[in-house]
Amino acid sequence: MKIFIAPEAELASMVADRYEALLKAKPDAILGGATGSTPLGLYAELVRRNKAGKISFKDVKTFNLDEYVGLDGSHDQSYRYFMNKNLFEQIDIDIANTHVPSGIVTENCADYDKEIEAAGGIDLQLLGIGVDGHIGFNEPGTPLDSLTHVVELEESTRVANSRFFKSIDEVPTHAVTMGIKTVMNARAIILMAIGKSKAEIIAKTLQGPICTEVPASILQLHPFVEFYLDPEAAALLK
Repeated sequence: MKIFIAPEAELASMVADRYEALLKAKPDAILGGATGSTPLGLYAELVRRNKAGKISFKDVKTFNLDEYVGLDGSHDQSYRYFMNKNLFEQIDIDIANTHVPSGIVTENCADYDKEIEAAGGIDLQLLGIGVDGHIGFNEPGTPLDSLTHVVELEESTRVANSRFFKSIDEVPTHAVTMGIKTVMNARAIILMAIGKSKAEIIAKTLQGPICTEVPASILQLHPFVEFYLDPEAAALLK
């Protein structure tokens, strides 16, 4: 486990350096994507480096963590739409090589794990973290050996995400998410956290017991995980 603490403005460049090194060593890398406000700076930096010719995604495949149940890819709050607008449509990736769980066809979640396995497994998985410790949409209580599945979202998660919708009533109640075991199967993991609202859960994740009530705590067991935190998110670390 490695922990990096730097001002928010510097984190995107630091993490982008990791992507650049990976893509130069393995141009056909398999990347695990994440959504939300935290990775936006990183995605902007990856777009900038791609346009500058420093990195290429033409042979890359991607698999995103999750998607809201009931939203198709054309909905402006779907995670497919988010990824297309903030990354995929701005870089030289083949859109056919980008994968996001279906929020419409949710009966065969296990097929998503099979797709990842068939592609060769994820080389680098990007994560954010919820204030309740969820990674992907794996809420507290999720079995640590879970694979891709449908989950009912905690009220705190829906409240946190309601800022992207007109009201909380529009926030879906369920999502499809990679399971905790799916995430842990990645060869390397990066978790980014920004802001004082994440300080308590970051302390529990890194220095508390490994337990299902803090799903992200399982990352303590991963052999190649890196945490990129701003000073506010790292404030309660001992």
